[in-house]
Amino acid sequence: MAGRGVKQQTMSESTLETETETETETGTESESSSVDPKGGGGLRWLEKLSDVPMGKLPPHLEFQRTHVECKADAPLHTDTIQYSGAYASLGVDNSVRMDSFCDNFRVEVMRLTEDDMEFDMIGIDPALANAFRRILISEVPTMAIERVLIANNTSVVQDEVLAHRLGLIPINVDPRLFEFAGNNTPNEKNTIVFKLHVRRKPNEPSSVKSNELIWSPKGSEFLLASEDSKSADTSSKPRTYTSFTCRQDSLPEFSNNAIKVMENILIAKLGPGQEIELEAHAVKGIGKTHAKWSPVATAWYRMLPEVVLLQEVEDEAAEELKAKCPVGVFDIEDIGKGRKRATVARPRGCTLCRECIRGGQQWEDRVSLRRRKNHFIFNIESTGALPPEVLFTEAVKILEDKCERVIADLS
Repeated sequence: MAGRGVKQQTMSESTLETETETETETGTESESSSVDPKGGGGLRWLEKLSDVPMGKLPPHLEFQRTHVECKADAPLHTDTIQYSGAYASLGVDNSVRMDSFCDNFRVEVMRLTEDDMEFDMIGIDPALANAFRRILISEVPTMAIERVLIANNTSVVQDEVLAHRLGLIPINVDPRLFEFAGNNTPNEKNTIVFKLHVRRKPNEPSSVKSNELIWSPKGSEFLLASEDSKSADTSSKPRTYTSFTCRQDSLPEFSNNAIKVMENILIAKLGPGQEIELEAHAVKGIGKTHAKWSPVATAWYRMLPEVVLLQEVEDEAAEELKAKCPVGVFDIEDIGKGRKRATVARPRGCTLCRECIRGGQQWEDRVSLRRRKNHFIFNIESTGALPPEVLFTEAVKILEDKCERVIADLS
């Protein structure tokens, strides 16, 4: 009887466990049916899980998407995630939308001088930043010397080298006032003529500089070869290499603003008795054709640096960290009782030399070097034809024209 009672008790417990499992399975089936993917409940079920963030990326993925991490040996996460559905499983839309772009994009001018400009472009893709750089270098038009007519050159500089040096001299004139010459006859709307005639005597300076290039507003004074072979005919005006209908200084845009070249640029050096006589014709062009038409001496950008101290760097380690950086990114503050602590004072000046994280794993554990993928520091250095802020606006117009042509072709 005792054994039988024990057996009945065990059977009762077994029956209870079976009933519990049945209820559990029934509940699971009911819950599964309530989150049927066809009914849209699967996403709601995922949203309830604590380890699956919905609507935003986990911190490590967000960091990889927005930053480049610079290690001692190589940078990490340098690619940009442009696929719109890259994070669709997490409920994050990665597509580019015009409204969000307009809200996030901005330009902040940090420094502006006569020839140099530094500004920040925030909320922009690297491809667009690079498009501005390439347009500034090769597609914004300027005026440059293209044709050189040499009447006499007894210097040691060959004619070809002399013409090349003249072509690289920047001309201080607004190119928007001129037309592209193309195959048209040189006239006052598409050509600028400069004269150079120097002959050195003993005890005179030997250097020939760009200051001696004189603007000729009436056009060329050299006769065409065909005119030289004809007999003198006073009834007709002899033809020259240009066909100006009026003097350029009579035009309103040049009446009070003479055309000049950049001064104090060395062209050649002459010995006693040597002579150079020539005409230089400047036309409108773009840097894609030749570098002499490039309006910038340099145009470059870099991603905004971020320097983060992962640990407290104090006392001797702080002094060592400050000494490591050649551009003075770090500074030291007094925290009392004779103790010192390193701080990041000038992160914008970081050049990514990585000296601060060299010297072992301990320094990589203390300092983190990063770059923001959507924040660019832009620098424009003008050659003098146009101010740097005008060059940027002209680059924006050219990019806008390119986009309009693409839209027109697709529509």
